[in-house]
Amino acid sequence: MATTAISTKKKTVRMNGCVASAQAAKYADVDVITAYPIRPYTATMMALAQMVANGELDAEYIVADSEHSQLSIAHGASSSGARVFTGSSGVGVQFAYELYSPISGSRMPVQMMIADRTLDPPGDFGSEHTDALSTRDMGWLMGWACDAQEAFDNHLMAYRIGEDPRVLLPQMVCQDGFFVSHITTDVELPDPGQVKEFLPPYKHPYPLDPRHPVSHGPQIMPEQGPPLQLERARAMEGSMTVIEQVHDEFAQIFGRKYDPWVEEFMTDGAEVVFFMQGGHAVTARFAIQHLRDEGVKVGLVRLRTIRPYPTDRVNKVLSKFKVVGVIETNMGLGSVSSGGSLYAEACAALYESPQHPLVISFMAGMGGEAIVLKEFYWMTKKMMEAQKRGKIEKRTHWVGFEE
Repeated sequence: MATTAISTKKKTVRMNGCVASAQAAKYADVDVITAYPIRPYTATMMALAQMVANGELDAEYIVADSEHSQLSIAHGASSSGARVFTGSSGVGVQFAYELYSPISGSRMPVQMMIADRTLDPPGDFGSEHTDALSTRDMGWLMGWACDAQEAFDNHLMAYRIGEDPRVLLPQMVCQDGFFVSHITTDVELPDPGQVKEFLPPYKHPYPLDPRHPVSHGPQIMPEQGPPLQLERARAMEGSMTVIEQVHDEFAQIFGRKYDPWVEEFMTDGAEVVFFMQGGHAVTARFAIQHLRDEGVKVGLVRLRTIRPYPTDRVNKVLSKFKVVGVIETNMGLGSVSSGGSLYAEACAALYESPQHPLVISFMAGMGGEAIVLKEFYWMTKKMMEAQKRGKIEKRTHWVGFEE
């Protein structure tokens, strides 16, 4: 793909993560938007409704009667060749669960914005990742942004990746409810010409069209090849090459470079690191900077993409350290750690590492609480103690509830 110089038509606007997601949908020139309100993602649909009403965006805006209907409409629209945008939060994500496997199984690149919200109970409006992570094995591409700029960029890249003929998979573009969705930061909006260069029109190879009949469905594909589950597995595995290519092209056109898999912060010389995803990484950076100033050898590894899971990359990066503290903002009740779900995948990725760093699970920010600086200092202390004794005290710590 040819590249262009960074356009002078770009502009910087202060906005929150919800509005950044709406702006990304506008720049992507989506055809169909399906909406149903639930905090904290609702503001995204409010912004898009205003864009459509003002004539800024030529899209069909459909208010569904439930989240299940939202995803059903999105599925049909994508099958007909439309670029689709939808979203939800918390229990709304759960209500639509029946649709996730059929959408990926029929290879429709629907895009869904998730502003995470704690499930019932406790029914808090704050952020936990459990809502989206409960769908993590349904064949959707998935990753978290840590601020509004990254949310905007992730949406554009996710459309490019999911709509690639080699992939054709739906995408969940996630951000922490309130911590990202409602906190304003500067967002650089590009020249629309740059987006047109980066993101070509959506063209599904087998759209539903009465002039050219095809069969769609979980059991029947237009081209019957290997078993459906194997096809989806190959598509997910094959997406890794596409993800890396798209990130490189994004950097060339827009001038912002992201590692598609993990972000490392102050890991040079670190002996212990936090491993996490999402918006709490912003606070973690401040804590780590302060601890480094005091001589503590601590760093951060932030997971940017969780589906597909970058097993080899996580192995290579985390193997460099003595202790890995996995910060969980999700529930994995009855799991390996009796805590969250990220611990098990980090341990699995490290299984073949000859270094075998110690791994601790930290349950933090549960119920949508902020993870404050003193809690990062406390977790660092626990990691340093484990390094000194050469073994962990226990697999899982509930931060804020222990001495």
